[in-house]
Amino acid sequence: MSNVHGFTGLVEFSPGFAPRPGITHVLFDFDGTLSLIRQGWPDVMVPMFAEMLPPLPGETEEDRRRLAFEDIMRLNGKQTIYQMIQLAERIKERGGQPKDPLWYKHEYLRRLDLRIKDRIKGLKDGSIKPDDMLVYRARPLLEELCRRGLKLHLASGTDVQFVKQEAELLGLTSYFGPNIHGALDDYKRFSKQLVIEAILRDYKIPGANLLSFGDGYVEIQNTKEAGGLAVAVASDEAHNGSGRMDEWKRQRLLGVGADVVIPDFRDAIVLLRIILGEVECPVAKCMPASTVSEK
Repeated sequence: MSNVHGFTGLVEFSPGFAPRPGITHVLFDFDGTLSLIRQGWPDVMVPMFAEMLPPLPGETEEDRRRLAFEDIMRLNGKQTIYQMIQLAERIKERGGQPKDPLWYKHEYLRRLDLRIKDRIKGLKDGSIKPDDMLVYRARPLLEELCRRGLKLHLASGTDVQFVKQEAELLGLTSYFGPNIHGALDDYKRFSKQLVIEAILRDYKIPGANLLSFGDGYVEIQNTKEAGGLAVAVASDEAHNGSGRMDEWKRQRLLGVGADVVIPDFRDAIVLLRIILGEVECPVAKCMPASTVSEK
């Protein structure tokens, strides 16, 4: 693999990529982009959906899992409640009587807690190092962004109390300060689009000054709609540091307009210099993302 502009791994640029020297604010998604505490959450949500969907005649459990996966990942990046609303709608259209979406959310969180409780415990007692639960080489990028005086923001579809707790356990709070946002019980009062609109309004900046990093379509799409530059983190969460891109994420995020796709943050500081126009834009030397990880 050739070394382009100091890259050590895969970096894919869209044909329309152009540097943004005026970047002043940077928005990060949380789960799958920075944090791996909830890695494997689809392995909890998909079986739960398949279990609760009334089967159709001739339909297998695998058929229901496939439908559930598509519904869940289509809404990845939005608040968890939207996936539960989708589940309730699927149950109703199949002739079932769904519970309130909030019930499904609480049941999902109960099951997820069983999966991640040892990670939380390990971070609290020191047996797990915070960087072991971060997407590979995330911290050096955060430190570089702060060193440059850029304003950092965190927005997650996970409930805000959990985001703040887990950010603290990972040693991330100091990078973001009060700018940590997450889902609310009154879910219509929070969205990543609302966070982006607030950043542009409160800091009186144009969308062109915003850079975002995310592994879900929502933050990528919202950033592009606002005129910002979006870096898709097609993280291979189950094999952190592998350098491979998750192909499902890659295709999905390119499809909503990502300007750049990376597997993790190993080349993020070099990429930042390119984004800020400090070194030559390498679009003509784009490295195809040919080494990927299948879902």
